[in-house]
Amino acid sequence: MSIEFAVIGGTGLTEIEGLEVIHREVVHTPYGEPSGPVTHGMIEGKRIAFLARHGYTHTIPPHRVNYRANLWALKSLGVEKVVAIAAVGGITPEMQPTRLAIPDQIIDYTYGRAHTFFEDGLTHVTHIDFSHPYCAEMRTALLAAGECANLDVVPRGTYAATQGPRLETAAEIARLERDGCDLVGMTAMPEASLARELGLCYASCAVVANWAAGKDSEEITMDEIRDNLITGMANVRALLRALIC
Repeated sequence: MSIEFAVIGGTGLTEIEGLEVIHREVVHTPYGEPSGPVTHGMIEGKRIAFLARHGYTHTIPPHRVNYRANLWALKSLGVEKVVAIAAVGGITPEMQPTRLAIPDQIIDYTYGRAHTFFEDGLTHVTHIDFSHPYCAEMRTALLAAGECANLDVVPRGTYAATQGPRLETAAEIARLERDGCDLVGMTAMPEASLARELGLCYASCAVVANWAAGKDSEEITMDEIRDNLITGMANVRALLRALIC
């Protein structure tokens, strides 16, 4: 049975409720070790793969994730579609904590990350079209699943990918908003572009964990983020169940 799709879990999602685990597979890649073994499982009669982006004990910070190894491992197992879950900060008014959003654009502010497969042993220089960074087919499927599950999903948005692991300053968030960003997170890049290089149908479900710096009068705390992710990730699980059905 082929893998229906893979889920890359972000902060707050290190396992999928209701997943009947078949086995866990350690995959070695030319780009080093992935964040952990790939979990193969069944849910609602369909086979999926799961990989925790930050490791199953959540110890890998966003700037140290081996994005190339993770995507290469999934591709090597025959995966063609990927749903990436990401915890983010909300910048614009509709991106309030606990809401889900299916972003359609990215602005990359990261640096120093291994961001391409096309660098060594090439017969020619290779470019990819990245005008629309997320797979339209998977975005449509996620939006339909959100409607089916009666979830309040924001259908689009621009994701600002920052370096981390620190959170941003209020001035940086003001700049991101001037740039047209709706959400801020630390893992969209180079994950999305690497998926495109491998020909994977890749889309993201962003879970708003907190208001970004300067968007609320209160200081951002890890307790706040954790509490919002409890609700947000419950919605993600409902979305994934609807997507699988």
